[in-house]
Amino acid sequence: MTDRHPRTVLAVDGGNSKTDVALVSEDGSVLATGRGAAFLPQSAGVAAAIDVIGEIARRTLPESALPGGTGNADHIAAYVAGADLPIEEERLRDELLARGYAPDVVVGNDTFALLRAGARGPWGVAVVCGAGINAVGVAPSGEVARFPALGRLSGDWGGGYGLGEEVLWHAARAEDGRGPGTALVDVVRAAFGTATVEEAVIGLHFGELSVERLHELVPPLLAAAGSDAISRGLVERLAEEVTVLGEVAMRRLGLLEEPCEVVLGGGVLTAGDELLMSLVERGYAERAPHAVLVVADVPPIVGAALLGLDRIGAAPEAYERVRGHFLPAQV
Repeated sequence: MTDRHPRTVLAVDGGNSKTDVALVSEDGSVLATGRGAAFLPQSAGVAAAIDVIGEIARRTLPESALPGGTGNADHIAAYVAGADLPIEEERLRDELLARGYAPDVVVGNDTFALLRAGARGPWGVAVVCGAGINAVGVAPSGEVARFPALGRLSGDWGGGYGLGEEVLWHAARAEDGRGPGTALVDVVRAAFGTATVEEAVIGLHFGELSVERLHELVPPLLAAAGSDAISRGLVERLAEEVTVLGEVAMRRLGLLEEPCEVVLGGGVLTAGDELLMSLVERGYAERAPHAVLVVADVPPIVGAALLGLDRIGAAPEAYERVRGHFLPAQV
């Protein structure tokens, strides 16, 4: 009788700003981790997005576990931005399988990884507000509620870039007289180092300033909301969006009448802004009083790894070992 080698999961958390990978053994040991460029299949293309995973793997993983090598992972659990529709998940999965990285591949939206990372079990609701905004719900039965998450085209409002655009819109109108005065004029000037908002707008238009920097307007927006009416209005609307996404997901799954964890994640929500979080808590208390709000204390790569361990049927102790590896060090 020959010894069986431990099975491994290559977990992937692909985001709009960076991509994380982790090679995890079936006993929960984290064998290697790596970070690389953003995962952008919708703008860079599917092949280029998958190239990012390969580049990180070649740079950080043990040679025996390199994608395309002789010691490939048994399963790839890839939970990534840009996989907002089933057809997008399918295209990414097909590309990973074609590369021969693993014999078994699951691709899902990164919001599923947030849910698995923050919830005590495999079901609940997750709302993410980072570069964009999205939510997903999974019932105990496995039934799923999700949203297209295609921006304003599909009814979304919020996220770092969306908020940045709103800040710029209000600041431009305040500066030229079309709108009421607001502290956001100074926010934009300071963030982009320009003398006027108009100068920043023109710089963005001609590509002299990167639109990727719009998310830099979010922290000063939150800071201004305590004393500026326009800023507060934007924060209140964001809290409403974070609430309604979770509420609707729970309603669609029949989870409004029982305790249900709602995992909050993404840089805007995990920053811990007091006003925003108090408004979110109030919104859920009024509209989904049985919801149990949870701010994820481990990164989404943990959720991808746990979903991978689910897939291969790992033992219960493996899950805590993975979580323990990524928990912040206690001081």
